[in-house]
Amino acid sequence: MKRQQKRPWIYLISSPVRLIPLSFLSAILVGTLLLWLPISTASGQHTGPLTALFTATTSVCVTGLVVVDTAVHWSLFGKVVILALIQLGGLGVITVFSMLMMLLGRKFSLSDRTLLSETFNLSTRRGMVRFMRQVVAGTFLIEGIGAALYLIRFIPRYGILRGIWYAVFHAVSAFCNAGLDILGTNSLCGYAGDTFVLSVTMALIIAGGLGFVVWFDLFASISVLLHPNDLRRRGRLRLSEHTRLVLHLTAVMIVLGAVLIFFAERGNPETIGSMPLGKAILNSVFQSVTFRTAGFSTIPQESLTDISCLIGCIWMFVGGSPVGTAGGVKTVTVFIVVWNAICYIGRRRSTAIFHRRISEDMIRKAAAIVVVSLTTTVLLSAVLAVVSGASMQDSFYEMFSALATVGLSRALTPSLSAAARLLVIVGMYLGRIGPISMALFFANVRSTKQRMEFAEGRFYVG
Repeated sequence: MKRQQKRPWIYLISSPVRLIPLSFLSAILVGTLLLWLPISTASGQHTGPLTALFTATTSVCVTGLVVVDTAVHWSLFGKVVILALIQLGGLGVITVFSMLMMLLGRKFSLSDRTLLSETFNLSTRRGMVRFMRQVVAGTFLIEGIGAALYLIRFIPRYGILRGIWYAVFHAVSAFCNAGLDILGTNSLCGYAGDTFVLSVTMALIIAGGLGFVVWFDLFASISVLLHPNDLRRRGRLRLSEHTRLVLHLTAVMIVLGAVLIFFAERGNPETIGSMPLGKAILNSVFQSVTFRTAGFSTIPQESLTDISCLIGCIWMFVGGSPVGTAGGVKTVTVFIVVWNAICYIGRRRSTAIFHRRISEDMIRKAAAIVVVSLTTTVLLSAVLAVVSGASMQDSFYEMFSALATVGLSRALTPSLSAAARLLVIVGMYLGRIGPISMALFFANVRSTKQRMEFAEGRFYVG
């Protein structure tokens, strides 16, 4: 009997590799429809379809680039839609949908657990339902703490109801690394000297950028410290090699970025040059943190020096850490590629860190992600420069920001043509799901070449 083949559209959505990008696309389309409605705008009129699409994409992809002023253009309903899209994009569409299904009493099948593991980019299906619960609970807990801290500043300034609304919106936006704000036209420039607000914002950004796996490892360690009997039984406290690597890389990137920005901008009166020393250091640290995927700004990005723009593009490309709300190719990915080169030059037998070997498959995956992402970013940046007529520097800054889901712009986004905006939309979408994921989306996963072993060839490099 002839085997019945799957219909093309069923095959298209049957794989997690395909379902995850489609879920984000569906959320963007629904968000576009909601933001297009007259009730979503402050004027009570329809927003242009392209503006609605751009705003929905930047919200779901937690990017932060905007073509209209979020605080002025959108009504309360529109802002609630944007907030919901940010939360949906930060947690992941599959995660939110799975949580709703669990609340309705649905049991998770093996395919459901596989989908969740692909959503979080984990290599195991064990404990995925418990992991998902912890992610959702931890997200709401940290966002709640952030909102409570924001209340200290926002209620005295904006009143009780508006202060609560602003606190909730910005806590979610900061933790999800979205960078969207409803404070006005200049992001957080009005708080450039407020150490408390900037510190809360940086803490939320860093928490979202560390990754869920690191959270749970840190929480488990804190729990052990609070129970001396457990500490004595385990002998000594140990964080996983992944957590230690992420913490080291995060600290290095924040400190190094702040130092480089401080010296690059200290003589620039349009950024931090005219600020007192303490305020200049604070804003340098904030810029280093926000470069890595947040999108909030306390200084005008179009006034940055050339060296700061270069640092920004590099930091945006690297982004945050895996299994979190941050964008970019991720710190550990870049580290593996660089460290593998260092180990090869040093004639080491294997690529290892913290006495743990990094697998060949992981090295190949990291190299593929870096190459595909960098190639995509450079090509789209060049096309954007041609389409928009903007300088290469501004175009590279814009597209690095879009693909890394950062949201910083050198005042270029609002002036882009329709074609250029569509290009940035594509960049934001690719940045959220990852260019390598889109490549796998169209790949022929059934190819027999994947199961074949070839004889070793003689090639020459270097």
